[in-house]
Amino acid sequence: MAEKNLEEMREAVEAIREKMAAAAREAGRDPAEVQLCAACKTRTADTVAASAALAIDVFGENHVQELCANYDAGAYCGKPSHFIGHLQTNKIKKVLGRASLIQSVDSEHLLAAIEKEAAKAGIVQDVLLEVNIGGEDSKSGFRPEEVESAIKAFLARPERHVRIQGLMAIPPIAEKKGENMPYFLEMRHLFVDSTPLLLHNSDELYLSMGMSSDFEDAIAAGSTMVRVGTAIFGARHYGAPAENLS
Repeated sequence: MAEKNLEEMREAVEAIREKMAAAAREAGRDPAEVQLCAACKTRTADTVAASAALAIDVFGENHVQELCANYDAGAYCGKPSHFIGHLQTNKIKKVLGRASLIQSVDSEHLLAAIEKEAAKAGIVQDVLLEVNIGGEDSKSGFRPEEVESAIKAFLARPERHVRIQGLMAIPPIAEKKGENMPYFLEMRHLFVDSTPLLLHNSDELYLSMGMSSDFEDAIAAGSTMVRVGTAIFGARHYGAPAENLS
């Protein structure tokens, strides 16, 4: 599958939106409750800017360098940009002010480091806590049983320059449709259990889960934001030249 041109991206986003709406309605939910985050890893600023005219709510970046390049180039065209990849503490400063939401806070150490840098910058940074819902050694994130205590410990701080707005998860790769539903449902339960705590911190909460291959199941389980990349943009070509989108 090659990288898509603008018309192909438009058709893809329309099809994704239809599937999102159908999944929400089938679950008895309002389709407007679920946002589409376009995961634009490796995409050029031209590609991202072209896609900004489509029915995409948010752009998600996995790499700090690409977030900086696209943000500074104005590629998001006024739409929010989120950071969704692994964040090293020495790169927090570059993300602050560019990412309206850091979805991938995977430890109390990183949470404290973001708090410290946000305080220095005099801003409040919105974040999600990433949960290693599958207990995979290859992935970082809070264990499910750590989530409540981490939120309580953070809320006990006298001053806060970070606002926890919900949870994010990347379940194990599924071989077939429905295979990740138990993980999505567990995340939904964690989110519901955490909501009374989080409402003391923010009145806008997110449960970010579901990607190109399983976003319909994630929505059925309660996701409020899905992160879709290849289904929108096509195959990633690492280091490939930008495609003409005119």
